[in-house]
Parts: sequence; structure tokens; C-alpha cells
Amino acid sequence: MNKYTIRTATSADTDTLLEIYAPYVENTAITFEYVVPSHDEFKNRIVQISKKYPYLVAEENHEIVGYAYANTFKPRAAYDWSVEATIYVKINYKGHGIGKALYSALEQALKQQNITNMNACIAVPEVDDEYLTHNSVQFHTHMGFQPVGTFHKCANKFHRWYNMIWMEKVIGEHLENPEIVKAYSEIKTI
Repeated sequence: MNKYTIRTATSADTDTLLEIYAPYVENTAITFEYVVPSHDEFKNRIVQISKKYPYLVAEENHEIVGYAYANTFKPRAAYDWSVEATIYVKINYKGHGIGKALYSALEQALKQQNITNMNACIAVPEVDDEYLTHNSVQFHTHMGFQPVGTFHKCANKFHRWYNMIWMEKVIGEHLENPEIVKAYSEIKTI
């Protein structure tokens, strides 16, 4: 039994989600952003993404402890059946099953939208350091993702060079005439 409640994020969650994200920007190379987005910028991200894709939060005892969302993989029409997935969990809540609960719910919603491929862009160190480890790769592997490509020393943060890898999980059937992708608002919600 899942001890987390998964629900759709709203713009009212902006401050809490930004509080979860900010330590990743300021203290890790998990994200390659250098500056924490403003409240308005982050709120706009939630609103824009939610127009088409799931933007989910996990709650424990009515406290948001993580979030995950899907977004456009590439803007050209032929890519409509593929998304890029993103997840962040409160730093002190890692390893409690929140990520698995969020990604499982995200995957189920995406399947209802007729998405076939989940992709993840993951920062990776050559050697684990205080800013970045291989934990994200291990998590995605555990969730059924496979590596599909590596970009070597493509990003610099904290005066260190980091690699970036793409991982992929096929979640739907690749039909010759695939069903049109539905907006998240058109499906049966989680």
C-alpha cells in the first residue's frame, strides 16, 4: 500500500515546489541551472507544462515531499509520442519510495495520453563528488529505463565538468498509425 498521496500540482503549490527545487540548484549539479527561478517564472513553468502533460506532487500527511512531470521531448510533431520526464524529491526524503510512487503515477497518466516513450536527461559525474553522484542513473535503471546516449563533459557547474546521459523507457506500443496524444486534462486523472 502506497503511503503517499499523488495528485495533480496546481499553481498554488509553486512556493512549496520551489522550496524543494532550490537546494538542487544551489547545492548540486543534478540540475544545470545556476540561479533559482523566481516565483513567477516557476509558476509559469507549472502552468505551461500542465496544459498538456501531468505535473504531479506526492504528499505525506498533507505535506508535499516531491514532484514529477513530463514535458515536450522535442517540439516537432513526429516526436509527440515521446516526453522528457523530470523528478525532484525533498532532499531529506530520498530513499523513502517517493520517487517510485511519483514515476509510477506519471507513467500511468502518460500511457492514458498515448505516450510511448519516456526519456530522462540525467547529469552524471565521471567520479561521484559532493555535488553529483550516480544515484539518478541508478534510480532510473531501477524504474526500467535504459541508457541511450552520453554527452561527455558538456556542462560546467561548480567549476567542474559533468557528463549528461539520456535514458529511455518504452511504455507503449509503437503502432504504424498511433492514436493521437491526448492532453492530460482529457484523460481519467490519477
